[in-house]
Amino acid sequence: MIDLYTAATPNGHKISIALEELALPYTVHALKLGEGEQKKPAFLAISPNGRIPAIVDREEDDFAVFESGAILVYLAEKTGRLMPTDTKGRSRVMQWLMFQMGGIGPMMGQANVFFRYFPEKIQPAIDRYQRESLRLFGVLDTRLRDHEYLAGDYSIADIANWAWVRTHRWSGVEVDGLPHLKRWLDAIRARPAAQAGILKPPSSMSLATDTDGDKAKQFAEEARKLVVMGPSGPTKGEA
Repeated sequence: MIDLYTAATPNGHKISIALEELALPYTVHALKLGEGEQKKPAFLAISPNGRIPAIVDREEDDFAVFESGAILVYLAEKTGRLMPTDTKGRSRVMQWLMFQMGGIGPMMGQANVFFRYFPEKIQPAIDRYQRESLRLFGVLDTRLRDHEYLAGDYSIADIANWAWVRTHRWSGVEVDGLPHLKRWLDAIRARPAAQAGILKPPSSMSLATDTDGDKAKQFAEEARKLVVMGPSGPTKGEA
């Protein structure tokens, strides 16, 4: 049994989708980020950086893993699935996983901050991060022009990138003109594990579709408090 400490975010959904794909039994522990549960000592003992997601593998002497990319690699290696074992195949998956960790996630995350959460509209910052997110989408589209999935067979690299790219509208970025990316988005969206994973934990709204309206405004306001103030008052640099 695996304990999953998470929240309804792209990084959290990476792990619930993977667990669903691998059919591993797990228990969801949804942390209330706005109340600062991710900063409490019990969770910091599992995830020293105070960020979700994190897991504890009860079958492996309560082995704890934090950082979403590291968790995906751990689960793939534990099961022998969603990542090849040969050197070149494994490297291809790791390259596209790192592409998400170092590019897609940070750039879309900053687009979210300046487009949705920051109290002031700093247009040059919005433009920069939306433009860079779109450029990275173009890299994916080019790769997917000649490949069904990013690194051969469906893998943790696809899960990691899809969990973020599916929320492109929340970042204020459209994928019109990127047909291969759209084909890939739809193909993964049709997978039962992806459908189940994005509901664990459930959210009051979908970052992929519910981008306007009262629920979206409430979600953005709660996120704004984390970005600007932090869960316990002003916190410089907390996202």
